[in-house]
Amino acid sequence: MTTMLESPNSSARLQAALAAGTSADPRMIDKLVERCGIEPDFFVRDMLTWALTRYPSSLTVPRLIVALGSPNPRARSQALHTLSKIGDRAAWPAITTALLTDADDEVARTAWRTAAVLVPAGAEPDLAAVLATQLGRGGRETRLSLSRAMIALGDVIQPLLEIATTNPADGVREHALATRHLALDPEADFAFAVEEAKRIVALGPAAQEV
Repeated sequence: MTTMLESPNSSARLQAALAAGTSADPRMIDKLVERCGIEPDFFVRDMLTWALTRYPSSLTVPRLIVALGSPNPRARSQALHTLSKIGDRAAWPAITTALLTDADDEVARTAWRTAAVLVPAGAEPDLAAVLATQLGRGGRETRLSLSRAMIALGDVIQPLLEIATTNPADGVREHALATRHLALDPEADFAFAVEEAKRIVALGPAAQEV
């Protein structure tokens, strides 16, 4: 099974990951974590994550936390994703500011989603404060990921969004306004919220009353 996880054939690797999750042999954990960090195929990576959720979190979480320090962005991102699927809050202390502000957009996006899942009661304001520093970052998908993570934290984000609407950077103001719009209307289309935010930023505060 270990050999098949390294097969040049993605279907074979997929089947090997499925088998590893089905058997739940603890001897496979290290190999599964290792493959998560280097597996090029999205579907195989997802199956590797599923396989790891089949093992006791006491065995998988410590190994995944080690992977968070990898110099490989894919390894960091996939370890975060897997931790979010496992859902064990014992991993929360490992979701550091460094990960939440990672230079790699995919790592940061995954860290935001994972943090929103694992954050313990009472820690939401501190997490929201870190996430607010990322407003205006990246393209549409990155900004939408941040907005969703912030909205998941509840009303603690509102004062931070209010402050961000006065930021000198247009991108930050637009993102804050769009996030506030989505928080008030979760069914709203993000693209529409962004365009409305751009209109408000371009025309000034008076535009909010138009």
